[in-house]
Amino acid sequence: MQENAHKSDDKITRRGLMASAAAAVAISSVAPRAKAADPPGKFKLKYAPNFGMFREHAGRDPIDNIRFMSDQGFRAIFDNGLMGKPPELVDKIVKELDRQNMDLGPFVLRGIGGKSFVTTDRENRQKIIKTATDGVEFAKRANAKWALLVPGAFDNGLEWDYQTANVIDNLRYCAEICEPSGLVIVLEPLNAWTNHPGLFLTKIPQAYMICRAVNSPSIKIVNDIYHQQITEGNLIPNIDMAWDEIAAFHLGDNPGRKEPTTGEINYKNIFKHIHKKGYDGVLCMEHGKSKRGKEGEQAVIDAYRACDDF
Repeated sequence: MQENAHKSDDKITRRGLMASAAAAVAISSVAPRAKAADPPGKFKLKYAPNFGMFREHAGRDPIDNIRFMSDQGFRAIFDNGLMGKPPELVDKIVKELDRQNMDLGPFVLRGIGGKSFVTTDRENRQKIIKTATDGVEFAKRANAKWALLVPGAFDNGLEWDYQTANVIDNLRYCAEICEPSGLVIVLEPLNAWTNHPGLFLTKIPQAYMICRAVNSPSIKIVNDIYHQQITEGNLIPNIDMAWDEIAAFHLGDNPGRKEPTTGEINYKNIFKHIHKKGYDGVLCMEHGKSKRGKEGEQAVIDAYRACDDF
C-alpha cells in the first residue's frame, strides 16, 4: 500500500513538472522578443554630408544616399556641383529632401572666374549679372536658400582698396537680383597658404567688412572653419564678431582636412558655442575621410556623434 502510494505520488509529481514545463514553453513562444536597438537620434545641428561621403554604405544613387544620411541622424546635405546636374535628377533630390525633412546647403554659382569681381570691366559685370540671374532661377527649382560665391582672383596691378570698392559694387548688382527671391549669396574666404593662392577674399574680417558695405540680406558669409584656422585662428571670437553676417559654415579639421577629431580644431566646443547662439543653418561637411572603406565612413559618423554630444 505504502509503496503504491509513493508510486502514485511520483506520477503526480512528474505530471506536474511536465505541465509546468509545457506552460513555460507556451509562455516563451508568445513572449515578445528583445527590442532591437533604436536608430540614432537626429543631430542637434544640421551637419551636411555630400553625396560621396557614404558611398560604401549607400552606393552611388543620390536618393539612396539621402535616405542613408537621414537614417544616421543627419538633417541636411550639400552638393557644390548641384547646379550642373540634370534637371530631372535635381527634381528627385528636392522631393526626397522634402520627404526626409532635410535642408540643402549652399550650391556653387557657376560661370564666374578670374578677376571678374575686382574690376569695373563691363563685360565682366554682364557675366556677374547673368550668373546671379541664373542662380536665382536654379534656386527656385532646387528649393535652395543659399548659393556660394568666391569673388575670384586679386589684381596685382590695382591698389587693394580700389579692388575692394569694385567687389562691393559688383556684389550690389548681385544683391539687387537676389533680394526679390530671397536667395542669399554666401561669400567664402579661402586660405592662400595651402589651397588657393592668388584669391582676393581670404579672411572673415575682410568678408565682414564687404558684407556690411553691401548692406543686403542677400550677401552674407560662409565661414569655412578649416580655412580660417589656417589664415587667422581665433575661431570662436571671429565667429562672434562676424555673427550677424554669417549664414553658413563649412567644416574640416586641420591639418589634413579630414573629419573632426583628426586634427587640432576643437569642434565640440565650436558646435556647442554656435548651438547656444541659436544657429539653425547648415554646416557643410566639406572634408575627406581619415580611413578608407566602410570603416572610414563609420569613423566620420562616430566623429560627429562625439562632437555633437554636448
